[in-house]
Amino acid sequence: MIDDYLDDEDELASPRVEARLLNDQERLAALPAHFGPHMMRYEIYVYGWMDLLSVGYEGGHWDMYRLSNGGFYMSPSWPAHFQVQVEGNGFRDTMSADATGVVVNVFALHQLASEFPTEANRRLYSAIREYGASHPEAIKIYRAID
Repeated sequence: MIDDYLDDEDELASPRVEARLLNDQERLAALPAHFGPHMMRYEIYVYGWMDLLSVGYEGGHWDMYRLSNGGFYMSPSWPAHFQVQVEGNGFRDTMSADATGVVVNVFALHQLASEFPTEANRRLYSAIREYGASHPEAIKIYRAID
């Protein structure tokens, strides 16, 4: 089942990295498939970074996405926009929920890859950064993670 999830025929079909929303069944396999024994730690990092970076975030449902380059990320389902503030670099701007999710996942994946420097974690970190460059809000994303 996990191997089926990871073996997608459209992977790398396009030079532009695309995101695909996972359905409920796919969601069950997503975290174990990408993060194995570190899946709970990764999820905690995502929510922690969201608390830290998003002004007024109060929790809620998150969507999960599979990237065409083998990556993965989560983004809040609502509200449509968040005020994001990164103290370390002075970034402060309003971003869509999806772009906010990308930023939060970059920080979470960097933390995970620093703590557990495996090739798989480095690939996931590179994949989300690559997707950020393809995102409609790429400029804001890269200003936030700079």
